[in-house]
Amino acid sequence: MKKTVLVTGANKGIGFGIAKHLGLNGWNVIIGARNQERAEKAISELSSSGICVSGWINIELSNLESIGQAAREVNDKFPDLSLLVNNAGIPGDMSVDGLHTEICDIKQTIEVNFIGTFALTKALIPLLTRNTGRIVNVTVPSEISPYWHPLGYVASKAAQNAMMGVMAMEFQQQEKPLEIFSVHPGPTTTDLNGNMCLPGFHDIDTVGQKMAELINDGKTHQGEFIELYPIVKED
Repeated sequence: MKKTVLVTGANKGIGFGIAKHLGLNGWNVIIGARNQERAEKAISELSSSGICVSGWINIELSNLESIGQAAREVNDKFPDLSLLVNNAGIPGDMSVDGLHTEICDIKQTIEVNFIGTFALTKALIPLLTRNTGRIVNVTVPSEISPYWHPLGYVASKAAQNAMMGVMAMEFQQQEKPLEIFSVHPGPTTTDLNGNMCLPGFHDIDTVGQKMAELINDGKTHQGEFIELYPIVKED
């Protein structure tokens, strides 16, 4: 039986890279996306590489009703789901410093990156528990980087890291057959950062392959925060 994974935001960027390389390693892939055209384009590209894609699930992380419907659809169509990769997110306003960030931007970014991610994770935990599953969050360090630190985004990911830590502890305390950990891909060229390409940056294919290797390494990573490519400090 093939292992089944749902990757949110898998229609592009890092999510696409993760879906691709998990698929190449034998995983059955479900695309989580909010746009049908982009989802179908990703499915076509992945399928042409010989990857088994079961289809896509419409998930709008800013809408709790959408999340609930997505979770019900996953339960109905993919009862063997054993891995959730929480990759989807928004950057927030990266054009201003923290002091000039609008409250509405912080609310929107946290609503998607933390509340939406938490709601989807919570909704799928019963299914993942039955399948002795895992949850992997794509995130950034809670420590503030001097090079890139949009307030809404950093705050939302710090909350996501806290969610991971609390859940990992409680899974162990309650002896749940679940594992959760977080991964920081490191500087990666994607449309989230305007396709920034500077020394030390990696492409989505490299990051996707490294992520797949980590997920498939056969080790336990409960409660860990893992950096694939740590940010190198300038002299």
